[in-house]
Amino acid sequence: MNANSSLAPSEPEFDYIIVGAGSAGCVLANRLSANGKHSVLLLEAGPKDSNIWIHVPLGYGKLFKEKTVNWMYQTEPEPELKGRQVFQPRGKTLGGSSSINGLLYVRGQHEDYDRWRQLGNTGWGYDDVLPYFKKAENQSRGADQYHGSGGPLPVSNMIVTDPLSKAFIDAAVETGLPYNPDFNGATQEGVGLFQTTTRNGRRASTAVAYLGPAKTRSNLKIETSAHAQRVLFEGRRAVGVEYRQGAALRRARARKEIVLSSGAYNSPQLLQLSGVGPADLLRKHGIDIVLDAPGVGHDLQDHMQVRIVMRCSQKITLNDTINHPLRRTMAGARYALFRKGWLTIAAGTAGAFFKTSPRLASPDIQVHFLPFSTDKMGEKLHDFSGFTASVCQLRPESRGTLRIKSADPTVPPEIRINYMSTETDRTTNVEGLKILRKILNAPALKPFVAGEVDPGTKVSTDAELLDFCRERGSTIYHPTSTCRMGNDALAVVDQRLKVRGLVGLRVVDGSVMPDLVSGNTNAPIIMIAEKASDMILEDAR
Repeated sequence: MNANSSLAPSEPEFDYIIVGAGSAGCVLANRLSANGKHSVLLLEAGPKDSNIWIHVPLGYGKLFKEKTVNWMYQTEPEPELKGRQVFQPRGKTLGGSSSINGLLYVRGQHEDYDRWRQLGNTGWGYDDVLPYFKKAENQSRGADQYHGSGGPLPVSNMIVTDPLSKAFIDAAVETGLPYNPDFNGATQEGVGLFQTTTRNGRRASTAVAYLGPAKTRSNLKIETSAHAQRVLFEGRRAVGVEYRQGAALRRARARKEIVLSSGAYNSPQLLQLSGVGPADLLRKHGIDIVLDAPGVGHDLQDHMQVRIVMRCSQKITLNDTINHPLRRTMAGARYALFRKGWLTIAAGTAGAFFKTSPRLASPDIQVHFLPFSTDKMGEKLHDFSGFTASVCQLRPESRGTLRIKSADPTVPPEIRINYMSTETDRTTNVEGLKILRKILNAPALKPFVAGEVDPGTKVSTDAELLDFCRERGSTIYHPTSTCRMGNDALAVVDQRLKVRGLVGLRVVDGSVMPDLVSGNTNAPIIMIAEKASDMILEDAR
């Protein structure tokens, strides 16, 4: 397969082509088209974001396995998780994963970005990126040292404050955690309520927040159901994109740059399909090599979660509402009329960040608390009153890979994350569960707890807890770092997110993170796209 292909003069031309209309792509489309000077083509493999459940916060549960808006990837069998394959939902619609995610706005720790800078990524320390978090944000609490108002992205307080979430916060304080009203402020450690990317009880994806205000601009063309097949090169300059739309194979030329914003799985996949990646892999699939770049698809990282399910002694959980026809109907009517109630909740109401060892400088565990329970996220809620709390190791040492399985762009890539492949990762998960159990057994939660369902009291030793992690651990949906930024031989992009060794090609999405942030990834990806937009426009002068 020849990756170097000349474009016919009749092919449409744009200044910029953005591949992927997700958390980053929608930001780029807005910012690059804002001054009216540049023409922009935005390609999205999925459909418009017209599925009703995209816009209802609790609707993420309905979208977990909705293949029309979800790539529905699977890992290869995970060696440390008893050979289980781990389901990997990724957004495939306008807004990308910001249209199907759990809506939590968590930036990570100041130290995360300072670590990026210390790895040699000049301009990516906390003081460098904070202005871009603030630029993006329309904080419902107003602007301050850490937050912005008037930006495109609504960041709001929880509408639902249920008694279980409040009791969880009180219980964590009883065990010694400080109350923290703002996980994105001066410090992350503590317990409190999450904020969400919602406005008036509706999801504010980047398609809503960024693309909505821009989509009528004459210099912005949005193509949906347009699956990029490869980037086209003339020598080592990226000059265009080939994409399939329905039965038609189309091409478009970029005068200035092509920007890949397809996420931690699809961006490295597209690079490899285009002849940019490990040479032996490309040869195996008959793809002509544009650039031998062994780092493409390397360093895959993800957050794993392990969930504890509790039986509630009172009928106050979402389980009780969903499993009762009348209460379910009333909840739906309340949301339809007032945009309030259960349907506004995100994939975590209360949260906590703590250290598993006093030797640590910052928290290494995040807890998500939910006033409902299920065997697997996205599946039917339990028929008993239940609630859930999960531990997530914030800085896993485990590293994996993303590799194409075929030169056919429709064949899903091979995803190997290698969860819990280091001793630190195994120990941290076990210690995190032990601390979470102390919180769930603290006095403030006693009136609500009828017992632990999963794993249950039969699991108590460290060895048993580790086995439980292997048996039940799953993703919390934060893959990153497969097109990592840096200066070393395996770094894919430089500090301006240009693909090293090529001209006219950048990657702007979660794949460029030097390593995982200590929190959820949506907010940092939006920040990366805000900063990248400025860099791209500066370089165009």
